[in-house]
Amino acid sequence: MKVSTQVPAAPLGLDRAAFRDSVIQHLAHTRVRDQYRASAIDVMHAVGRAAHDRLADRWLECSKQQWDAGKKRVYYLSMEYLPGRLLRDGLANLGMLEEARAGLVEIGIDLDEVLEVEPDPGLGNGGLGRLASCFLDSMATLGIAGTGYGIRYDYGIFRQAITKGEQHEEPDSWLEHGTPFGIRRTETHYRVKFGGRVQPRAEKSGDKSEGGGRTFYEWVDTQDVIAEAHDIAVPGYRNDVVNTLRLWWARPVVAFDLARFNAGDHQGSVTQRNIAEHITRVLYPNDSGPTGKELRLRQEYFFVSASLQDAIQRHIARWGTLDDFSDRNVFQLNDTHPALAVAEMMRILLDEHRFTWERSWSLTKRSFAYTNHTLLPEALEVWPVHMLDKLLPRQLDIIREIDRRLGIETAALYPGDDERQAKMAIVERGPQPNVRMANLSIAGSFSVNGVSALHSQLLRERMFPELDAFFPGRFRNETNGVTPRRWIEQCNPALASLLTETVGPGWVTNLAVLRGLEAHADDAAFLERLWKIKQENKRKLVHHLAREVGVALPAERLFDVQIKRIHEYKRQLLNVLHVVHRYLRIKAGETPRVPRTVLFGGKAASAYEKAKRIIHLAGSVASVVNDDVEARAHLAVMFVPNYRVSLAEKLIPAADLSEQISTSGYEASGTGNMKFSMNGALTIGTLDGANVEIREAVGAENFFLFGLTAEEVLAKSASGYAPRDVYTSSPALKAVIDAILSGVFSPDEPGRFRPLIEPLLEHDRYFVFEDFDAYVASQDQVDALYATPAKWTRMALLNIARMGRFSSDETIRGYARDIWGVPL
Repeated sequence: MKVSTQVPAAPLGLDRAAFRDSVIQHLAHTRVRDQYRASAIDVMHAVGRAAHDRLADRWLECSKQQWDAGKKRVYYLSMEYLPGRLLRDGLANLGMLEEARAGLVEIGIDLDEVLEVEPDPGLGNGGLGRLASCFLDSMATLGIAGTGYGIRYDYGIFRQAITKGEQHEEPDSWLEHGTPFGIRRTETHYRVKFGGRVQPRAEKSGDKSEGGGRTFYEWVDTQDVIAEAHDIAVPGYRNDVVNTLRLWWARPVVAFDLARFNAGDHQGSVTQRNIAEHITRVLYPNDSGPTGKELRLRQEYFFVSASLQDAIQRHIARWGTLDDFSDRNVFQLNDTHPALAVAEMMRILLDEHRFTWERSWSLTKRSFAYTNHTLLPEALEVWPVHMLDKLLPRQLDIIREIDRRLGIETAALYPGDDERQAKMAIVERGPQPNVRMANLSIAGSFSVNGVSALHSQLLRERMFPELDAFFPGRFRNETNGVTPRRWIEQCNPALASLLTETVGPGWVTNLAVLRGLEAHADDAAFLERLWKIKQENKRKLVHHLAREVGVALPAERLFDVQIKRIHEYKRQLLNVLHVVHRYLRIKAGETPRVPRTVLFGGKAASAYEKAKRIIHLAGSVASVVNDDVEARAHLAVMFVPNYRVSLAEKLIPAADLSEQISTSGYEASGTGNMKFSMNGALTIGTLDGANVEIREAVGAENFFLFGLTAEEVLAKSASGYAPRDVYTSSPALKAVIDAILSGVFSPDEPGRFRPLIEPLLEHDRYFVFEDFDAYVASQDQVDALYATPAKWTRMALLNIARMGRFSSDETIRGYARDIWGVPL
């Protein structure tokens, strides 16, 4: 159907009066509420719709311009996105945050209260999803024609409740009241197949060079679901660019079987709907059992199949042929979750477009780039061959053929070197083989990158040395970054205002401008202003936690913060041991040089028992410390429940000390370390991930370094590390461990934490014991420096000033230049 007039007729105004009137109209006509009956949810939706209307004006125009210009498109494939709340981000990027605030005041609405009503979109879990959202922000800000593809989960990973120190998982019902952001595209949908069987069919005629006269394969008798598109606007910073995050939601081919219902099988009448909707029900279902693993595999294939179908359909509609597809499109695989895209692309080209194998493989390899995000061998994703054979038999055939051809090449290059060939294989050898998704991603991509200099080095030298040698030049580095829009301008407005006043507004899109702050490093008045901003941020955080969690914390002290996914290698346990050490020193009569508030936050995977025990220990230590009148004068501890983006936006600006203490050689990059430094927190950390580059950038003298290097970790592991010897030789460590094992922090059940602590005496894989004394010594240096606020604040200023290279804008410039071939 065609409309005979221009749409939109005219862009909506960005001034306060126009925005105010839009909110009133949406209250009346979208929410059907008057001034007497409008709830907080109604107001949030009305304000959100008013903002979304203005984004839509630019969204339509930007889409048209990108289509007409034929820009090369970047497709970012990610199982996770953590965009955070969208309302403030949209208003800020439109450049009308203050106009909106003023317009709402005129009708009695406080914008800050409205912003707190919006739920965090439950589309991600941790750093992987937040990185993806930062990258989409930077692509739009840099004017790159980018589309994010993912899944529209009904429920996020879970809502974390902390009860008596323990984690309890509750449904994250982020869509309970709907969302004003996003468009449901019911007409944009694709069929995704599972199961069935593969049957050959011979073509009797045609040009063999184009596939004629050869055997084709059909995937038949499948169980199909529909992937329906839901779009979210991704605005650039005040540049009228609006890209798209397209999320797929699963629905059945036939939603309701009326015949079965009328026959009395009421439950069976909706079986197909339930099967389909389970795919997009929950982010990261518990995959400790076969049912959960199968659902996870369905999720991964579901979203890559729909995304590839969508991108190919769009390209054909614009250009009419796939011959130049890889010249005009590139897919970035965000870790191995989308790795099945390699096999799916081959299936589409071979089976649907009848390309030859050679032509299909050439186009596929030139279309994909792969980002690796892990240095943990056990975290490299693999799928059992038998499960792929059951769910995705055609893709398994293609993977086996890719592996066979790779094997021929490796055998020719390395004859007789069976060990090397086995390491490079995509399909493991043996009676119950797995498919290695990292190896598939490397073989099927033209670029493979790590996310920090150290990580990329270790990928080449330790993880994939054989593949690096076989594919020379394929491995490269692109250090992660974070967007300064959300992580300074929006979350820390007082600091942003000071930065703009001092160096001008250009820092928001060119973070290197902050170097100009160094001229004020010895300006006592300026340092005092910076110190006061940090203290006010602490007071705001304390007020928020008192209101939302019911815990009153002292604000006038050093804030020591560790917020990230709970994992043994991230060593929240080391932090807890230090808290116990401080507590024991206080109980022994020692008065700390400075009082401290220690804050933990993060979720443990529901099946990760050790991580959940670490949370329980942290919560139990917090209870004992905070209930002790003598101790709490100098030390307060809290595990903040339900860590998420909107909470990080309050915790990070308030932090004095950033805990980045993972075992060296295990963290790929980290991005929380960047956010903290940008907001004036000093880092205590190891030489791991991006810490190495942050320390180099801000200066070794402005970073609290401790612990083994990655090389020393490897050497100690090889030579035989004896943690019990460390325990017996360190009086401080022994006192801490003995206190925990004796039940000081679990008096009702003295042996509660033995399963967590006792195994470390024999096998301390992450070198918690080995690094403990060095960590304590570094923490003592923290105390000594914080006792001199002017020196501390000078170091904080230099951290802020020297973080330019860690803007995600710089990271995306690197991807555009080095990988995507996109002009800027």
